[in-house]
Amino acid sequence: MSLAIIDRLLNHPKVKAAHTVLFYYSLPDEVYTHEAVDQLVAQGKRVLLPVVLPDNEMELHEYTGPESMQEDCYHILEPKGKTFTDLSEIDVALIPGMSFDANGHRLGRGKGYYDRFLAKVPSLYKIGVCFPFQKLEEVPSDKYDVVMDEVVQ
Repeated sequence: MSLAIIDRLLNHPKVKAAHTVLFYYSLPDEVYTHEAVDQLVAQGKRVLLPVVLPDNEMELHEYTGPESMQEDCYHILEPKGKTFTDLSEIDVALIPGMSFDANGHRLGRGKGYYDRFLAKVPSLYKIGVCFPFQKLEEVPSDKYDVVMDEVVQ
């Protein structure tokens, strides 16, 4: 089911035009992205992946290939290396979610990592990524939730 979604993402005008892409390295229940991340790097794009920090924060590190990944304490693969800090250089963000609604609201895993991070770069174009069955009429949201500009399924 992931192949068609990834194809739509990789051919999205915002992704094709981007130099720097914030992406995610998928968990088993998410749209599979591992090969897509490698494809973007092969195209010469800078790919940034999140690294979870204590206190429910996250930072970004550049992905340079599978050898740049290490397993964290939650058994999630994350890129090692130095922190990427020039957030203004990110052209587009591809964000996973447990579900999304028609208004771009996102239901994550409940810790607020992405919402806190994305609030720091409000002008960043955000594309939610999900399977069709994860797109709902409405998901719970509050004033702290960052809305996606669009959702690709």
